[in-house]
Amino acid sequence: MALSLGWKAPRNRCGLLLQAMRSSGLLLFPCGRCPWRGAGSFLDPEIKAFLEENTEVTSSGSLTPEIQLRLLTPRCKFWWERADLWPHSDPYWAIYWPGGQALSRYLLDNPDVVRGKSVLDLGSGCGATAIAAKMSGASRILANDIDPIAGMAITLNCELNRLNPFPILIQNILNLEQDKWDLVVLGDMFYDENLADSLHQWLKKCFWTYRTRVLIGDPGRPQFSGHSIQHHLHKVVEYSLLEPTRQENSGLTTSTVWDFQP
Repeated sequence: MALSLGWKAPRNRCGLLLQAMRSSGLLLFPCGRCPWRGAGSFLDPEIKAFLEENTEVTSSGSLTPEIQLRLLTPRCKFWWERADLWPHSDPYWAIYWPGGQALSRYLLDNPDVVRGKSVLDLGSGCGATAIAAKMSGASRILANDIDPIAGMAITLNCELNRLNPFPILIQNILNLEQDKWDLVVLGDMFYDENLADSLHQWLKKCFWTYRTRVLIGDPGRPQFSGHSIQHHLHKVVEYSLLEPTRQENSGLTTSTVWDFQP
């Protein structure tokens, strides 16, 4: 399981996302709707073919069997290869992280939370939570991830679930002027102390400027459980993780959705 050991830990490892913030700054509209030429790897058919060849379509082992995703599984070659043989940036998007699972399950079970509303999925990864929001009737969705390969994966996952792909922002949104959203969702983002501090300040500004509701999914990582943001959280729901997810996440057993109320 060489690759999994090489990169599945980054959600518990300091600094990797911060080192990776080298975004292209593109707002991407999939399926040929990008208003700019040269969207790079996002629209590259070779990258698309690579992802289709080296991921597995699955809906099992997670809290949301309604959603199909292209993920790295033990049946994929790169699950067993050395991490340095993966030719692109670390594929955080190729694991369905437990915080995202909890958020997605909650939105599917409670569509009134998003129906007719604008939703920002921050650190979207595989795009599952944005997809859940779309399935539950959100009127406007933006998926944000700094990895262009994640943008391609999100588009492929939309197609798997028979959804028109939504816009994807490939940029560090924490550095941009804030927009108005009815709801911001983010899962598994509190894995680094500095990033957690930046997120906390950004989310507070978002809440106080626009009265945006913020839902956070996390399985109880120490960088989240020990952070000062805990003083501003209300537990919404806690889910028991399925065994495959527990095995992939060092035995974590539950994942919780929190309502941020500063």
